[in-house]
Amino acid sequence: MQFVSVRMAMFAAVLGLSLTVGCKAQDAASKAIQDPALERKIDVLVRGKFNIPAEYVLMLGTRKASNIPGYDTLQVTVSRDGHSTPIDFLISTDNKSLARLETFDLTNIPAQNISIANRPIRGNPEAKVTVINFDDLECPYCARMHQELFPRTLERYKDTVRFVYKDDPLTEIHPWALHAAVDSGCLADQNGSAYWGYVDYMHAHGQEVTGEDRNVQKSYAVLDKIAREQGKIFSLDAAKLDACLTKQDDAAVRASMKDADALGIEGTPYLFVDGEKINGALPAEQVWMVIDRALRAAGVQPPPPPAAPMPTPTLNN
Repeated sequence: MQFVSVRMAMFAAVLGLSLTVGCKAQDAASKAIQDPALERKIDVLVRGKFNIPAEYVLMLGTRKASNIPGYDTLQVTVSRDGHSTPIDFLISTDNKSLARLETFDLTNIPAQNISIANRPIRGNPEAKVTVINFDDLECPYCARMHQELFPRTLERYKDTVRFVYKDDPLTEIHPWALHAAVDSGCLADQNGSAYWGYVDYMHAHGQEVTGEDRNVQKSYAVLDKIAREQGKIFSLDAAKLDACLTKQDDAAVRASMKDADALGIEGTPYLFVDGEKINGALPAEQVWMVIDRALRAAGVQPPPPPAAPMPTPTLNN
């Protein structure tokens, strides 16, 4: 799996705006940079910090007085194929520092507005703190994370936290993950407990599904068989379940994958605890630190830290 750097992702998002720059009258208080050496320094630094490819053209605008003492504003325009995007910087009046001041919208934080509509909940549905995990049922690291969350974390927090899984199968490297996600959704449509039973089983028996010969069609058949077994355990409507498994409608899973892309998720597992992200399969104690922080913010006292294990006594000869 390829990973994209944060700076490059941010740069790509900026360029995605594809703003058109028109002619504007020069402000009387503005002045152009007329030092080629300084222009070159700025060009090299901006390209390096934002990983801007060589084919993009950078144009420096005029510098203007800013509201920050010791700094002017400087607009750098990035262009390619007729599309241009301006990026605002701050440059010190002594020409020794370049800075970028960003403004963030506190009223709309995407990680705190992840849709969990119609998703099964494990734990107290009315809990003030929500742990959302973008999960891949074929991912071994997801299995490890799942084992850290359940039962230890659920037992520790009891009814103060709720857990929700969203689908993010990495189809490029996990051939049966999408099929498994669809099957889990078929169970969730009828019974949330059946869904969690299926997820628990998948994260404990993934290698059994893969099989020694790694035949994807055989894996699909095993997945459907396990789903039907869960249906029997929880007394689901067998005909409705069979129809869903046969249809393999992946629209809901694809929508969840789109949510993951919008959040910049590049791998699984990927957790959000009331919007605070946890990337990767971390030990339970590190996850608990984040959950405790969210509980305090919600006005809930976290449980006391677990007691340290008793030292093993030594025997003297």
